[in-house]
Amino acid sequence: MKIALIGRGRLATNLLPALQHAGHDVVSVNSRTLEELPQTADAYIIAVKDSALADVIRAVTKGREEQVFMHTAGSMPMSLFQGLAHHYGVFYPMQSFSKERTVYFAEIPTFIEANDDKTKQVICQLAESVTQHVIELSSDDRQYLHLAAVFACNFVNHCYALAAEILEQHGMDFNVMLPLIDETARKVHQLHPLQAQTGPAIRYDENVIRHQLELLNDNPAAREIYERMSMNIHRKVTEK
Repeated sequence: MKIALIGRGRLATNLLPALQHAGHDVVSVNSRTLEELPQTADAYIIAVKDSALADVIRAVTKGREEQVFMHTAGSMPMSLFQGLAHHYGVFYPMQSFSKERTVYFAEIPTFIEANDDKTKQVICQLAESVTQHVIELSSDDRQYLHLAAVFACNFVNHCYALAAEILEQHGMDFNVMLPLIDETARKVHQLHPLQAQTGPAIRYDENVIRHQLELLNDNPAAREIYERMSMNIHRKVTEK
């Protein structure tokens, strides 16, 4: 396929080599240099930040209304293209991307949506060329998928950052956490997260919880997170 990839962010940086490795002819342009965009292509993939998406869609689709377009945003609806293009959809690889790390695209679940059969055929062919896991999902359901991903990835990583801060303040290296983090991640491959939960909050060990809250007296934000999460973990476990 001849593909126009719009965007130079984290996702686009990882998607570009995956598309090239799959044998596609890819023209990659920054959203600020749209004059370089070809007038025709088999697919236009718009991979820009959510706040810029609507403006970029308007610019890219103008004069190309008959082409096939898709965006890559997990939380943004397919309807952003409505009235601006005839063939459009969504190509959402659900993964955490960083420019400093190369991901193995074949393992990434990719969620697709299309407004017509022509678009669906193009997006399916494109997705199946780079990943083994292609799932059709509506915009309504995808917003909940993205919400779940924020909890499972972004919020968890923030907890890593809080842990690193505590350790570094007391002369310890965050690397000591890695075996614990790795085992926790491996465990949920076999157990439901509720079954995998451990720690003082399960039994609501008030002595441990009270002491650890005291250790966080100089960090009110972390203290509040600790207290609320402990209460919620205990509530979830007792609901089982």
